[in-house]
Amino acid sequence: MSTRITTEILGEHPDLSAIRTDFDLTASWIRGGEGLIGFGSYARQILTGPDRFNEASKWWMEQRSQLAIENNVHGSGTGPILFTSFAFDENDGSELVIPQIIVGRKGKSSWITWIGDGPQPKIRAFTSEESSPALTYSGGALSDTEWMARVDGAISHIKSGDLEKVVLARDNVVHSDQPINTQRLLQLLENQYPSTWVFLIENLIGATPELLVRLSKSLVTSRVLAGTIRKTGNESADLALAGSLAKSSKDLEEHEYAVRSVAEALAPYCSSTNVPDSPFVLHLANVMHLATDVTGVVNESASHADIFTLIKALHPSAAVCGTPTSKAKDLITDLEGMSRGRYAGPVGWIDARGDGEIGIALRCGLINDSGDSVRIFAGCGIVAGSNPADELAESQAKLIPMRTALATL
Repeated sequence: MSTRITTEILGEHPDLSAIRTDFDLTASWIRGGEGLIGFGSYARQILTGPDRFNEASKWWMEQRSQLAIENNVHGSGTGPILFTSFAFDENDGSELVIPQIIVGRKGKSSWITWIGDGPQPKIRAFTSEESSPALTYSGGALSDTEWMARVDGAISHIKSGDLEKVVLARDNVVHSDQPINTQRLLQLLENQYPSTWVFLIENLIGATPELLVRLSKSLVTSRVLAGTIRKTGNESADLALAGSLAKSSKDLEEHEYAVRSVAEALAPYCSSTNVPDSPFVLHLANVMHLATDVTGVVNESASHADIFTLIKALHPSAAVCGTPTSKAKDLITDLEGMSRGRYAGPVGWIDARGDGEIGIALRCGLINDSGDSVRIFAGCGIVAGSNPADELAESQAKLIPMRTALATL
């Protein structure tokens, strides 16, 4: 027997991160006030193993087949939505969730989707005063000194010709004297980093600037970020820094590896791809990145090339792993000293038509089950010209989004 799922237009245009329903907040994907937010859980699944992307595709197909869809809005992101948060490594758990209620907003359109035979659920304003928790910080798997030594080891491997680039991540833990208000944290990330994709899925929350893949009908887009410099807050100084970043041989080399890995991964599935000749500088609140938007058109003969296929082909890209991929992954296992979990894994949403937006889970933290601590992550691309102290400073800059948002709860 099919389960009814209904999508209707909303007369108002709600601030997505500032609404609530009778169900708990489950998932979000918001950028610049647009996107999706989910409440409750109709179905959940945890997947592990090398075939997790294919298994996710099959599970989503099975779930859709059990739904009697009444979509009076249409368009990308309407109807039932699967939120995904895949682990970086196949041996860790990947999380899938279909919310009970989804509210979406794009341009001048807003809509609500709900599962069940009941009337349209009521949404209301989320109100939360600043809770001002007392925070303490502790190191992660490696101390600063230990992590710099691992970076130095990676540089030695690269200079010896073992590989061209490797991305090394590190973690810190933030402890709170009271449960962390997840929705308040979501609002702060959205307000402080409006040009990023602010996400929440199964306690993994963050604001990522990197889009692994967007599929809209047959158009594929992937935003590649590699090469970073910290902003000073002084406009003139930051313009000069942006110019130096655009000319930095070390950062351009790192960026080239990342762009090449994405373009090569998409090529078998696209009839055409477009790779700009040079990157642009993406300005975020606290850092600047070299960025390139790679686009393509899915080949009509590649009928098997759904968004899960593209995710599998693209992950892990050189931006979060290295070049060549297999050697970089082996070196990460040897040097990193921790499990990444879902950090640096594909995260986002997929609709019933197969359209979706999948980012890379960066600038994020994993809230523990009791809600009183967050494990936050940062990673840096290491190439032959890297310097351990500079990479440590870059990692600290990448931890700022989560640390700042937590400090202003």
